[in-house]
Amino acid sequence: MGLGQAGCTKMKIRIFTTGGTIDGLEYDSEEKSPKNKKTIIPLLLKQSRVNMEFEVESLISKDSRFVNGKDREFIAEKCRKVSENKIIITHGTFTMVETAKFLQNYNIKKTIVLTGSAIPAEKPDSDALFNLGAAFIAVQELPIGTYIVMNGKVFKPTNVNKNLKTGIFREIE
Repeated sequence: MGLGQAGCTKMKIRIFTTGGTIDGLEYDSEEKSPKNKKTIIPLLLKQSRVNMEFEVESLISKDSRFVNGKDREFIAEKCRKVSENKIIITHGTFTMVETAKFLQNYNIKKTIVLTGSAIPAEKPDSDALFNLGAAFIAVQELPIGTYIVMNGKVFKPTNVNKNLKTGIFREIE
């Protein structure tokens, strides 16, 4: 049943932002990380004309190369504690797979989708809007579990990697 149908409970999606290329965060060291950088994700959702209930919350603002175990634990606990059962996490692509594996092993009984982009959202030819839109559709339709949605595909964390030459996520056997 879709939104707006009589007798239907509205689905609310929680969006956690963690930084990464989708938010324009790319730098050479953690010390150069921007302090209090505002996420672009709400603007992307407005631009995409998302017509459903959602809430955006920034958890961290890092290039994913600097996301560590403490950060992953914090993200997992936030996922566990929120009332929503559908969660999208925007994340840098360098360590997205590691974070997805961590969340999968945390065994949270919710549908969690990680997405990001190879090109910052504010740049021409960015894949940010496409990946974010795909994540919205996927989180509504997938069963409980942790997934990565990139490049028009849904991946399980245990069978995906990022091709560093092309920047495209691919299934591994």
